[in-house]
Amino acid sequence: MSRFSGNIKGDKAIWGVVALLALFSFLPVYSASSNLVYVVGNGTTIGHLVKHGMLLFLGFGIIYGVHKIPTHFFKGLSIIALPIVLVLLVYTLAQGTTIEGANASRWIRLPLVGITFQTSNLAAVVLMIYVARYLTKIKDKAITFSESLVPLWLPVFIVTILILPANFSTAAILFFMVLVLCFLGGYPLKYLSGIVGTGLVILAIFILTAKAYPDLFPNRVDTWINRVESFWDPADTEGDYQIEKAKIAIASGGIVGNGAGKSVMKNFLPQSSSDFIYAIIIEEYGLVGGFILMFFYMLLLFRIVVVANSNETVFGKLLVVGVGLPIVFQALINMAVAVELFPVTGQTLPLISSGGTSIWMTCLAIGIVLSASRKFKSVDVKTSDVDDTNPLEVLSGQL
Repeated sequence: MSRFSGNIKGDKAIWGVVALLALFSFLPVYSASSNLVYVVGNGTTIGHLVKHGMLLFLGFGIIYGVHKIPTHFFKGLSIIALPIVLVLLVYTLAQGTTIEGANASRWIRLPLVGITFQTSNLAAVVLMIYVARYLTKIKDKAITFSESLVPLWLPVFIVTILILPANFSTAAILFFMVLVLCFLGGYPLKYLSGIVGTGLVILAIFILTAKAYPDLFPNRVDTWINRVESFWDPADTEGDYQIEKAKIAIASGGIVGNGAGKSVMKNFLPQSSSDFIYAIIIEEYGLVGGFILMFFYMLLLFRIVVVANSNETVFGKLLVVGVGLPIVFQALINMAVAVELFPVTGQTLPLISSGGTSIWMTCLAIGIVLSASRKFKSVDVKTSDVDDTNPLEVLSGQL
């Protein structure tokens, strides 16, 4: 055991927060999974708990493996992985999966293990690393918009557009996170305003196209509009069934909650173990439990900022912010949706919600942050001497 713990490097506070969140997740997942068993008729509660445990176990394996990789290796890996995720996104979108008549082309099924894989989660991590690499490359240059259009913004817009038809919230969050990273990375603000305008134009074109040709993306744009209208119209109690049930769960939880496993609304919330698990947590553990959970996410954010600030390289700083900040941002959005501060987005609560590969992609990002928090032994070849446009040289330069 001591030998294993000796191999765990990086920020110990992040390790601790992630472990505590993962351990706590078993309680609400086990409780909320009864909805899938007794209402939907899908599996058993023990089965869902075991699946969640296996996903977390493999996720911590990803964290452990990734945190051993020197940070600068991710530069070359992002160049190699970006074309791969583009192909995966195209393949996922081309499947044309629908759920109750709505376009839901978000997942591909892994044939050997029978687990669905949401390619947009992997694409988001890879794209943020790629953007961090590019911003590092131009940090000492007077960059013009035309020079950055193809190497930076073309991949960003392609990835975002491929995610947009089936998952607007993920596409919007990813685009926003890229803008934040570019701002922190010193990209000219005057160019960023133009990029925001371009993004809004593309979104408007997509909505108009989807309205003109509804068979291309069945019911997707209508779903977005209905969610926004339900959010802005408090009298529309039928417009968002899930939000109403979530508010009832939160109200019944009170200050200290009804106790572990004693949620009633989990039987009425369709996404009680994933998208709306925070409402179930408050119902069972009260506002005290909800604020404690939020505190741990804020602690994770604090440690991410500390790791980024203490990293000695520009790439390391941008990398930590790029892959770490979206984890906390997603958690805050999930909580905001549950308490009706934000329209329904379909975003899960990182490391808490049951799910598939979204847990693995969160663990991948955490592993990268922990890699950046490590102090690797000095080597003969400096990172600055390696051509980061050549992925093979980046991968082999310090071996």
